[in-house]
This record gives sequence, structure tokens and C-alpha cells, in this order.
Amino acid sequence: MAVHEIRIDPALSLREEPGTGHNRWHPDIPPVVSCAPGDEVVLGTRDAFDGQFDMSSTAESVAAADLSVVHPLTGPVFVEGAEPGDLLEVEILEVTPDAFGFTAQAPGVGFLSDEFPDPFLVRWTIADGWATSADLPGVRIPGAPFMGTIGLAPGPDTLRRITERERTVLELGAPALPPSAAGAVPSKPEIASTGLRTVPPREQGGNVDIKQLTAGSRLFLPVDAPGALFSAGDAHFAQGDGETCGTAIEMRATLRVRFAVHKGEAREKGITAPRFSRDEYWVAPEFAAPRRFFATTGLSMSRDGATVVAEDVSLAARNAVLNMVDHLCERGWSRQQAYAICSVAVDLRISQVVNVPNFLVSAFLPLDIFTDQRVPITG
Repeated sequence: MAVHEIRIDPALSLREEPGTGHNRWHPDIPPVVSCAPGDEVVLGTRDAFDGQFDMSSTAESVAAADLSVVHPLTGPVFVEGAEPGDLLEVEILEVTPDAFGFTAQAPGVGFLSDEFPDPFLVRWTIADGWATSADLPGVRIPGAPFMGTIGLAPGPDTLRRITERERTVLELGAPALPPSAAGAVPSKPEIASTGLRTVPPREQGGNVDIKQLTAGSRLFLPVDAPGALFSAGDAHFAQGDGETCGTAIEMRATLRVRFAVHKGEAREKGITAPRFSRDEYWVAPEFAAPRRFFATTGLSMSRDGATVVAEDVSLAARNAVLNMVDHLCERGWSRQQAYAICSVAVDLRISQVVNVPNFLVSAFLPLDIFTDQRVPITG
């Protein structure tokens, strides 16, 4: 077994060190390293905003941030023998966190961006398995590090299909990010002008934000380009299911993985989306459950109860989060602090999608993240 490594200089942005990665998905981006199945690969990764924030940053830094550089990824890694139609198994061996993290609320970004138009920043210190912040006193978040963005390059046909379908989304008036050369790495025009933005998850993975992909997990991705062309970045120290404000506890990290190639399995089984598994708890059981919690719910209707939007899970989830924000504000947090807590610690769960017309989503707040008594079990 060989070990391959892609090192980064954390003092440099991806634009300053373009040979280490990319921030667009495209099959023509050349691999940084090649490996055989069974080899280990170690990747140093940048944070989602490519180093634009540190402990001296403020809300004004968030307002001035360049969003065109999101997300810098390390790679691609060429996996020998991987071909379109195969299934790539990515065994996540280790995710080592940095000592600094942040949670940013950027204008226009996030599940409730219309409710939270102003920038906000939480700066976290990461040590001994916990994240703490003077911006959220009385809170400590247990670590469960994982890669928010992890995936493979699309093949040329898939690239064209995705570009067309996301253009249709825009034409219908819904949000999507079309290809843009602004801030793109590589800057080579034929890639920069057509590469897919890294913001959404797609068939080959991408910005999946699956917090259970901690060390010990196995991720299965359908291969669409020769060599699979694996990349990762956008590491999270911790996240609530939903990542509601648009960021988790974002950080730099070092990822260690191992690959296996299952020949023809994606084609034979019709696998067109990521799958994942593990054989043990992804985090200590008391935090996975969680052991102690307070929950709010949301229904698929207007908050005043006047209008039902039948079978709308998104609206139900929105109401569950807004009700949790209200609850946290009742306990002394500001609205932006409450929204940040929701993004890094609150888990959204679909409680039912059968009792028409009202779907219901629950928002679970783990109470063991609090070091004071602002949030009692009842109330």
C-alpha cells in the first residue's frame, strides 16, 4: 500500500496555489495525484470561504466576502482503473480539524435568508474535541468532523445535462448558480466559463453536507469520468442536519481516505446518486440521539395558520426552524445567535409526510451543548 499526499499552504488561497485544487467541477481539470485502489491519500483542505476569515474578522468581513471562490477543493485524485459505470467506494479514515472555525451568515445565503438579511459571524476556538466561542457564550459544540463537499467530476455528457437543467431552473425563476468565470480556479477560459459551481450536491456528490460522513464511514459514488477524479474540501467541525444559516462550523482540515473500485456496479444497479454506510456510531450516542433535547415543530402552512400549502416539506422545515429561533430568543439569545445555534447544532427531522394536507417537521435542539441554564428541558 502506498500513501499519496496533497499538501496545501494554509497561508495561501487556492488562487495563489492553483496546482493543489479547484473550485469548479469539470472533467478536464487535470489530476494532482494518481493512486491505485487500496492506497491511502492524504489531502490538506481549505475552508469553504478560502481563508477570508480569522479571529479578527467581523460581520463587516462577511458582508465584504467574495462568494465566487466558494468552495475551494483539493484534488482531483485519479484512481487507477476507475471508469464510467463503476462505483467508487471512498473509505473515510480520518478528518483532522484545524484550531479555528467560523459560522457566517452571509446576506442572501441560507434557508431563512429573507428573515436574516444582515451579516453575522461566530468565531470558534477548536480544542480537545469541542468548539467554543465568545460570540456564543455558554455554548460548546462537540466535534464530529467531516467534509461538507466531497465528490467526483462529472463526465462531459453529464456536465452538459446539468448545465442545461440548472439553466431551466433559473428560467423558471428559482434560485441556481450558472457557470461563471469570476473567481474560478482553474482560470483557463474553457474550464472557468463552463465548470459547474460547487454549491449544490449532484449525482457524483459535491456539497452534500452529510454530517454522518465522519471517520469510519464509507461513501459510494457513481463514476462518470475516467479515473473518477475525486476531490474534497469545505470541512465542518460540527453541523446541525439542515445547516440552516448556510454554514456549519467551517474550518480547514486534513482528510485521509482509501479507495476501492467496484467494476460496473453503478451501471448494473442503476445507482445515480451517492450512498453511504458505517458499522459504528458516527458520534458518541448521547449526541447522535441526542440524550437530552428540546424540540419545536413546523407545519406546511402559513405561520398565522390562515393558509395551508399542502404537502410542502420545505415550508414545514422553515416553520420548525423559525419556531426554534423564537424559543432560543425567549431564553436570552439574539435572533442571529439563535440562527447560528440552529445551523451548527439543531437537527431537522421529517416526522411525517402522510397525514395530508399537513406535513410536519421537527427541530431537535441538544441540551447538552449548553454550559449554563438558559435553555431548560421545558418551557
